[in-house]
Amino acid sequence: MRIVAYCYCDPLLESLPEPAIWGVEVDAIYSDVGQRQSQQQLITDAQTRPVDYCLVRNLGELGESPTLVATQLNTLESLGMTVIALEQDYTSPVNRQSEDHLSRRQQWTKIFSQIQQQRRQQALQRGHAHRRLQLLPPPGKAPYGYRRSATQYVLDKATAPIVKAFFERFILSGSLRGTVRYIEQNYYKKIAVSTAKRWLTHPVYRGDLCYQKQTIIPDTHPALLSRLEAAQIDRLLRRNAPLAPRTASAARS
Repeated sequence: MRIVAYCYCDPLLESLPEPAIWGVEVDAIYSDVGQRQSQQQLITDAQTRPVDYCLVRNLGELGESPTLVATQLNTLESLGMTVIALEQDYTSPVNRQSEDHLSRRQQWTKIFSQIQQQRRQQALQRGHAHRRLQLLPPPGKAPYGYRRSATQYVLDKATAPIVKAFFERFILSGSLRGTVRYIEQNYYKKIAVSTAKRWLTHPVYRGDLCYQKQTIIPDTHPALLSRLEAAQIDRLLRRNAPLAPRTASAARS
């Protein structure tokens, strides 16, 4: 019995997976990054060395569109191999002639819907990746205190002083709620405490870009908070962090 695996990776979004993801020992792994030469090699090899099972993560990796996915899947199955999608409820039917065409059509409708949804998500992720490579701000509204230019965030002359005053007041008082009241009374800007806390830790106010809440690129635009002030705020937040109940009740506390 010959078992192979095939995977496709977009170089902007991910790297090749570890061999352990397949769950079984495979005879060969055909991997494509950006282009699909290995997929054609799999078809060529299967004509001389028959394959019993072909494992894929999901059927969407077989082509760029649902039509191409169906074409490639039919090609693989016509070579006598059973295609198994690990992330989808799909296994090639044993006897394609006697299968229930209605249930097959319903299954394909569900799978094609999943593929189209995956394509939309990947298009958004690819857009984020392109912007990250070009050091452009991520899509969406600019944070309060900034506005968008053609290539980066720039300070908004109307709102940046309010954010700057917020940071300065918090560093002096160390009180988050007191700072929120101060901004409302003196600048007539009402913000929630949760929003104020997010301002204190948001990378954008420190001159950094944050993509998908995980990738941070430093020094990409004018900062409203210097590195020294940011360090002071981080110390205040750690000092103000509530103690765990068991710690608070300990004798040393």
